[in-house]
Amino acid sequence: MSTRDTSSSRLELAAFVLYAAGVGLIQFTIQAEVLLDLAAVAWIVLAWRDRTRPAVPAFFLPLLALAAASLLSAAFSSDPIASFERSRQLLLFLIVPLTMRLARGRRAQRTIDVIIALGSVAALYGILQWTALGYDEAKRPRGSLGHWMTYSGVLMLVICAAASRLLFVKKKENWVWPAVAVPSLIVALVATYTRNAWVGSFAAVGALLMARKKRFLVALPLIIIVVGAIAPASIRDRAMSMFDPHNPTNQDRVAMLKAGVAMVKDHPLFGVGLNMVPREYLKYRTADARDSDGAVGPETRSHLHNVPMQLAAERGIPALLAWLWFVVAAGIGLWRLLRTGSTPGIAGAGFAAVIAMVVAGLFEHNFGDSEFLILFLALITLPFAAEARDPE
Repeated sequence: MSTRDTSSSRLELAAFVLYAAGVGLIQFTIQAEVLLDLAAVAWIVLAWRDRTRPAVPAFFLPLLALAAASLLSAAFSSDPIASFERSRQLLLFLIVPLTMRLARGRRAQRTIDVIIALGSVAALYGILQWTALGYDEAKRPRGSLGHWMTYSGVLMLVICAAASRLLFVKKKENWVWPAVAVPSLIVALVATYTRNAWVGSFAAVGALLMARKKRFLVALPLIIIVVGAIAPASIRDRAMSMFDPHNPTNQDRVAMLKAGVAMVKDHPLFGVGLNMVPREYLKYRTADARDSDGAVGPETRSHLHNVPMQLAAERGIPALLAWLWFVVAAGIGLWRLLRTGSTPGIAGAGFAAVIAMVVAGLFEHNFGDSEFLILFLALITLPFAAEARDPE
């Protein structure tokens, strides 16, 4: 091996370590983006040395279309400067080619292992907050992240990875530690009192059970019965509130959907502008919107708590269509890998992540959360990277 080849090999290994650490530690802090930035710099150097085009899955094309629609929305925004500042989040889409290069082959499984291991630590921290530090429904566990919605969304994705690792484990693989991880992840998620993540996890695990063996679906009602039996009354009440049309948060979500429809009618092509929903919401706020206790005057909203509606209202119908194209392309590709690929445990993690994101995204704008988006894009790309040739 030449000196240049040795140098490239060491650089690629260092880049992978930075990448895996960044994707794993994003469950604790957004500052882990620094590690991913360093990995991206190394990736650019490697790509320049190899003179090769980045490999990407088919779903990357609709992601580029979504990025283009988002930039057009920013250009036609009432405040283009503020919108273009928000558009920096589109750079996170580069996680896809980064994953394809740095985590290919057996490194994909190692990355999944890092994600689950660190996710279990994050789960234990949330459980400690719930059981010993006085966190409850009013002050929800959030791990070391800034908001319980982010924390619960990340836990949901790690549950997808751990459950798939357990269901599709191969004979020579260790199944004990994923089996230990899953209960702690579920308890931590339950403790967040976050209904959208509960529903998303339920749908994702159900999809995995059905893909493994349809008769395994009987485990779903058993899980609900067990969790319901041992959970405190406040958790059960929170779960039942999903079906209460008079619940204030449910009513407010309906009001936000109405406001979003009005925004789309007035701005069908480019939306109200990237990151402009908080400014525009009061113009479209309906009389049945519910404010939080102690609010002074009508409150605005940071987003509409629904990914499809948020995209259509904020960025326009073309952006929504691009996102739907992305979801379909990713879902089909991952399903094929789950059925015919060489690493069904990794493919199942990606497929379940898509199901979880879409279902939970009907009640929360998880696709706009940077920590969630980084982990999500990594999980749905790793199955394609796993099918690639191992690095030398």
